[in-house]
Amino acid sequence: MTRTLLLFLPLSVLFACKDAPEPTDSAVDPFSAEVLPAGAHPSAAFMSVGGTGPDDVWVAGADPGTGGLALHWDGSQWTTLANASLYDLWWVHAFDADSVMFAGAGATILSWDGVTLTRHKTPGLARDTVYGLWGASPDEVWAVGGWAGRWGFLWRYDGSEWQNVSLPDDMPLDANGELPALLKVWGRAKDDVYVVGGNGTILHYDGSSWSVVESGTTARLFTVTGNAEQIAVTGGDSSGVLLLGDAAKGFTDATPPGAPVLQGLSFEDGGALWVTGADAAIFRREGGEWTYIPNDEETPPESLHGAWHDGESLWAVGGAVLTGSLSEGVIWRTDKPTELFVAEEIETPAASCPEGYADPVPDGSIAHRWNEQMINSIRRDIPRPGVHARNLFHVSAAMWDAWAAYDEVADGLLTSEKLTSDDVEGDREIAISYAAYRVLTHRYTAAIGGATSTACYDDFMGVLGLDPTDTHTDGDDPVALGNRVAEAIIDHYADDGANEHDNYKDTTGWTSPNPPIVVDDPGVGALVDPNEWTLLNIALAETQNGIVLDSGLQGYICPTWGLVEPFSIAGPPETMSPPAIGDAEMAEWVMDVVRKTSWLDVADTETIDLSPGAYGNNGLGANDGLGHAVNPVTGSSYEPNITLRSDFGRVLAEYWADGPKSETPPGHWNVIANDVSDALPQDELRIGGEGDPVDRLQWDVSLYLAINGAVHDAAITAWGVKRDYTAARPIQLIRYMASLGQSSDPTLPSYNAGGLPLEDGVVELITEESAAPGERHHELRWFVGELAIYTWRGEPGDRANDVGGHAWVRALEWIPYQRRTFVTPGFPGYISGHSTFSRAAAEVLTSFTGSAYFPGGLGEFVANPSAYLVFEDGPIHEVRLQWGTYYDAADQAGQSRIWGGIHIWPDDGDGRRQGSEVGLSAYALARDYMDGTAY
Repeated sequence: MTRTLLLFLPLSVLFACKDAPEPTDSAVDPFSAEVLPAGAHPSAAFMSVGGTGPDDVWVAGADPGTGGLALHWDGSQWTTLANASLYDLWWVHAFDADSVMFAGAGATILSWDGVTLTRHKTPGLARDTVYGLWGASPDEVWAVGGWAGRWGFLWRYDGSEWQNVSLPDDMPLDANGELPALLKVWGRAKDDVYVVGGNGTILHYDGSSWSVVESGTTARLFTVTGNAEQIAVTGGDSSGVLLLGDAAKGFTDATPPGAPVLQGLSFEDGGALWVTGADAAIFRREGGEWTYIPNDEETPPESLHGAWHDGESLWAVGGAVLTGSLSEGVIWRTDKPTELFVAEEIETPAASCPEGYADPVPDGSIAHRWNEQMINSIRRDIPRPGVHARNLFHVSAAMWDAWAAYDEVADGLLTSEKLTSDDVEGDREIAISYAAYRVLTHRYTAAIGGATSTACYDDFMGVLGLDPTDTHTDGDDPVALGNRVAEAIIDHYADDGANEHDNYKDTTGWTSPNPPIVVDDPGVGALVDPNEWTLLNIALAETQNGIVLDSGLQGYICPTWGLVEPFSIAGPPETMSPPAIGDAEMAEWVMDVVRKTSWLDVADTETIDLSPGAYGNNGLGANDGLGHAVNPVTGSSYEPNITLRSDFGRVLAEYWADGPKSETPPGHWNVIANDVSDALPQDELRIGGEGDPVDRLQWDVSLYLAINGAVHDAAITAWGVKRDYTAARPIQLIRYMASLGQSSDPTLPSYNAGGLPLEDGVVELITEESAAPGERHHELRWFVGELAIYTWRGEPGDRANDVGGHAWVRALEWIPYQRRTFVTPGFPGYISGHSTFSRAAAEVLTSFTGSAYFPGGLGEFVANPSAYLVFEDGPIHEVRLQWGTYYDAADQAGQSRIWGGIHIWPDDGDGRRQGSEVGLSAYALARDYMDGTAY
């Protein structure tokens, strides 16, 4: 249904400034305000308005539900341009009706040609926001921006490509010696262009070079516009600033009395100047006199961020744009009230199971089919490895107990009853299904994606011809058995230390002695204890599978997991040796991460042989292997597998991050286990590699009990150690050591024995010589005496088609090869969960199958070129990750976290050792249940 909501209110300003002038009589009509109706963009904010006339008006903005907004008014109705941008849009500039440019976050610049929006390839990264854009023509365009309120940049477009333009050497720097962000650009002509930004920055371009113009203020300057007579600049920090003048005459303060922060600017054709700002303030200047335009709206928008006069009326747009929430948007216009939006009411459909997900492996055993439901539920939820390992184990235990009830030998985990049946195979499938269904619905109904997951569970029960509403527990029928088993599992583990009833929150009141590290700020802030793991504050936070979080401040994931009831172990180890700053090896551990991140450079032509004949076969807790001499299954040598080192490192980091489809490491090893099982013929299904073959169902329920008991215990072990020692992650270690200086040469500047070692091409000291024009550190010329690292620049704005690239950056700003919205997991580093999970699972697969080798002696994953990577475009060429043994794969999982920049070597090595103990213990106890000797 479509409806039109027409709501026009008199403009209001509940003016916050005590010195605000009294309203003066004026011929200027009050505004009419349109509050966008629900169903259109109710949570949006609007940052910019422009156009070519009253019937060609463009608005740029942001909607948390859809990303960037591009709206068009044709004089009678509004149109939303579809799929404008994944990123917030901050500015719009119209050349004519069929030539419009938008700019925004994620280094975004878009062109509208009257039919489609096209994203430009820009020099920036996902962290960069393009705040302003102006052009003398579509082939002569300037754009400005920055990130985290600093690191201003200036780009120029010549009709074919955008290029970075070097800023003047005498740029005004902030108190930390850093470049301010540049916020807007405007020009009279292509040889008369102005840029404004933080620290009172005004730049002028005369057609040949850019120069700094004295502004007389250190306030943030938001917007610039002008006419033939003068240039106007607005801004402010706690109060407003308005400057008038130009590069030749200089600028003078012409701020309206009592003005708050000012943001929007527009001249009328006759020369009158409109200014808008915080608290919906609106001023008009004509003949040198200011008129303040009041109104009586009860709740004014936080700010009117953009303004534009169309020749007849003034348009003003804004919302909650000063505090960063980017919501509560308004579009206002003087004089000619009109419908501002036609909203279509869209009912949210009930959750349903996506096509193909009700029964994704119809040829598998009933246990495998329910395991797939579990894995897909993990993929939809927040990636909490401990939570999902626990759920995997408990669902596996439920299926095992339902299976064991019909076996004369096997012991149940929580239930000991034995039943007889005329149709054991059929009744087992029913009992297993009800047991798995009940535990899964109990655990995932309230989870992220729970509505979809439960719809899939219900649909799968329908495929099986079973009634999910049948909850009876009395009797010897398989439905009652399955429901009883599930009830036993749910009740027994309700108070197992996970705090399931309160969404797994911390029950111990842990707090860090350190304030959070703001990733977009250089360094690590005011650390109290540099060895103590510190939460990160990320500009926009997402989980590793893309779920947007409410706050940029990380939470501690699974903080009390060491207290959870295990399967086979007594609990986390009592004594470990966590790495610490001051350890003799710490510099090399950190440099190992820095070095590997530098090797991810797509321009690097170095190659590596990934064949199991050359890579792998390590000792436990080591990287000393040189490969396997021969494939024992085929009797032949492994074929070489030559791959670009940069491709290998990037694919490795992403493949093992949370699994190919974000099922977390416990789920990923279930995927691997299923692939292994599927590759084995029926006559090789010998548990432990001995005895008679078993059927698929017995194989699967037995394997799931063992491997998920292992990953559950691995989570308890790893997270218990993490909590005991709360050891720092690489982003904290590298930045902290960089803040101390260099530790290589006491005769050089910035020496500190606790700093980073110097290494040519990797970590270098910024000097006057290295920062000279044309030299490698020129873009860091304001930071002579600091350390530079050659590293990955960060996530590109267009991840599908671009790469972040490598460059020399301040060591204080080093980031790992991860999504900008993720950066580093929300829990301490030592020991690595990936290493612990993976070695534990590898031990189980080795013991359970009776061989350390993958079926056929080769396991493999293929990453296709320009199609696999998520953090950026890539790989360049096809990459085949290959493993001879399960241990080889597990070792790569641990190594991937070093390549990805989120662990150092002790986290990995000690994690592997602990994982080995856990896996062997879990398999031994699982065998006791299989053999009927557990009690």
